[in-house]
Amino acid sequence: MKDLISKGLALGLGLAVVSKEQIEKLVDELVKKGEVSTSESKELVRELFEKGEAEKKEMNSRIHEQVEKLLKDLNIPTKADLERLEQRIQELENKE
Repeated sequence: MKDLISKGLALGLGLAVVSKEQIEKLVDELVKKGEVSTSESKELVRELFEKGEAEKKEMNSRIHEQVEKLLKDLNIPTKADLERLEQRIQELENKE
């Protein structure tokens, strides 16, 4: 039952956008309904929270990759590119 609940929450709610308080509230409701025991509830909250944090990191990584790809496709210079140009300009000015 616990696995079924975890999978359902991961798919249905999108754990990446659910706060720990929301997870606790949902698990408390499951305890009240008798679907999860009190002893399992803390572990379930921890597991769901950890899964949510992992999903957030994965989502952020994917978003970062997509933004970098978009900037590259649009031929927009990165901060590193601009810093290199500024350094090169400074070097050229110092030679004069």
